[in-house]
Amino acid sequence: MPRLLVLSLLSAVTLHAQVVDTSTLTGKVVCGYQGWFRCEGDGSNNGWHHYAADDKFEPGHAHIEMWPDVSELPPQDRVATPFKYVDGSPAEVFSSVRESTAQLHFKWMRDYGIDGVFLQRFATTTRDKRFREPMDQVLAHCQAAAKANGRGWTLMYDLSGIKEGGIQLVIEDWKRLTTEKRLDLQSSAYFKHHGKPLVALWGLGFNDRAPMLEEWSALISFLRDDPEFGGCAIMLGVPYYWRTLDHDCIKDPKLHELIARADIVSPWAVGRLGTPQDAASRGEKILKPDIAWCAEHNLDYLPVIFPGFSWQNLSKSRGQEAKFDQIPRRGGEFLWSQALAAKQAGAQMLYVAMFDELDEGTAIFKTENHPPVGESRFLSEPDLPNDHYLWLTGTLGKLLRGETSDAMPKRGQ
Repeated sequence: MPRLLVLSLLSAVTLHAQVVDTSTLTGKVVCGYQGWFRCEGDGSNNGWHHYAADDKFEPGHAHIEMWPDVSELPPQDRVATPFKYVDGSPAEVFSSVRESTAQLHFKWMRDYGIDGVFLQRFATTTRDKRFREPMDQVLAHCQAAAKANGRGWTLMYDLSGIKEGGIQLVIEDWKRLTTEKRLDLQSSAYFKHHGKPLVALWGLGFNDRAPMLEEWSALISFLRDDPEFGGCAIMLGVPYYWRTLDHDCIKDPKLHELIARADIVSPWAVGRLGTPQDAASRGEKILKPDIAWCAEHNLDYLPVIFPGFSWQNLSKSRGQEAKFDQIPRRGGEFLWSQALAAKQAGAQMLYVAMFDELDEGTAIFKTENHPPVGESRFLSEPDLPNDHYLWLTGTLGKLLRGETSDAMPKRGQ
């Protein structure tokens, strides 16, 4: 065989290996992607949105628990802050509305073998043009970056804060996005499931909000069955105790009827467990029965796993107190234990919360292991490389697909 043809074939194989099969969520490891960080001067006019609660982003006034590593961004897209490193140099952050941010984040996903993201879109903010337009920018940048880097993505509406009658906001926003061609459901980068474009709806059935089951039913019907705007597969983000209708879940059995109409169910696990021992126990007592219920109702199951949790700075900004490093990461052992428990329970897909969630300390992207010093305290693991959780999350895909052993691997082995 001619050498040029061999090289061409090898190149094609390499390229194929770098492109995620978006025709199904089965076998995939995806992350939640907030995309909600704004900076003074980034053009969004949203101030320091999510970096600070009151637009006063300075030592003692932070909304985040980890400090992002922005060293790979172009200098013009790094935003200086009043925070300082130990040597006195200014600490910089990123804006989610910048195209370079999305491109870098999706490049990291490609580099470390993470299949893609669920882009969060907060329904309550779609009514206000000041917040909707920056969200549209983030959507456009993520859509382009996913395609450029061979990753998958899907849109997830977060319905937190929705009042009765508010479900219509989602319907109107969906119509606008699809009519104006801002959202390309047929793109090779957009996740499909069972042959249909996948849309995620998060927040059904939690007992800290109005149930609105009839409105949720109408929304599911619209996205599934509307002759012009429907034809979608549905993922529902539900409480951790959705099956037993207790703890964080409403007690109405009609919830199960709604869940059975979806294609995928994804229970929210953040804060519901805190140790590897918890993960093993919940795998047996909760995930296995959950997956059995789903099998009976022809549903797929997308368990949520998370690396750790901390929100001391966020809580302080709300006038509350919280323990620092509330759920320790244990060098990745906690994240791995959840993935292993999910696999052993029968899960065939995983959702990692989250890619870029700095607020509650669940981010898996690159963060500073030597963060700014001063009045605000930030999580760090200086004994680990700053890409450790990107690498580990990519390795979870191999665990899920049976391409590596159940033991948590070490770098370089």
